[in-house]
Amino acid sequence: MRMRVRLTVSAALLAALAASGCHGKQDSEPAVATPSLTFSKDRAPIGSAVTLTYKFVVAPDAKFDKDYYVFVHVLDPEGEQMWTDDHMPPTPTSKWKPGETIEYKRTIFVQNYPYIGEANVRLGLYDLTTGKRLVLNAPEVSRREYLVAKFQVLASSENIFLVYKDGWHPAEVDQKNPQNEWQWTKKTATVSFKNPKKDSTLYLEYDARVDLFTPPQQVTLKIGDQAVGQFAADSKARTLLTFPLTAAQLGTGDLVDLVIDVDKTFKPGGTDPRELGIRIFHLYVEPK
Repeated sequence: MRMRVRLTVSAALLAALAASGCHGKQDSEPAVATPSLTFSKDRAPIGSAVTLTYKFVVAPDAKFDKDYYVFVHVLDPEGEQMWTDDHMPPTPTSKWKPGETIEYKRTIFVQNYPYIGEANVRLGLYDLTTGKRLVLNAPEVSRREYLVAKFQVLASSENIFLVYKDGWHPAEVDQKNPQNEWQWTKKTATVSFKNPKKDSTLYLEYDARVDLFTPPQQVTLKIGDQAVGQFAADSKARTLLTFPLTAAQLGTGDLVDLVIDVDKTFKPGGTDPRELGIRIFHLYVEPK
């Protein structure tokens, strides 16, 4: 397993943190909100999909002078960062009103980090430009970084193992962020997995070259001769879709072949002769 860890904290933020190492008058600032974070499951295998519910109860006298990011750090018991979920909340903090509750969900995939066991989740609000962090009403671990949740990381063997068969180009890795991997499909790509023989959910995270197709590519998901899902590949940003798979659709066999059929493909040109469909970042099957 890879040993390199994704770091998303900017240089400006690191400098600001170093400058704020000594406690000063900022410590007397009132808390702007009470945060909480809950997981769709408390035990999550590496590679599995987990839905996070973020909740901020805004303080009655809170005021926000700009839009702050939410930083989320997942750490092992030794304090080593395993991955992050830093993001701008759907409702920017400049629009948060005193006394209201802000709640939203985000689905992530447990990243491949060489650790099995309990993980700690720390959260905070920070200014992307200056690194300034706001005071929150929660147990503070360090420098306005607050402990909001714990969960168990399980081995990836707990998942339904997927075998990428025909129709896939070799996996590629982002050189700047080795945790970011993907595979391009050809016109038709097949993935095989052990039949859970119960209703399940398919998670599919993709992006597409929307600049090349009008209308966008149409994608059909098939098991045998039946279509179990369809969508227009109309997003140039990474997009997560979910599809219900019934036990009847999965059939009675021990293995299931899921086919991803793209109606139109393209060639990048130059020295790249490949025929490409859509780019897949994650595929995951979760029995209910």
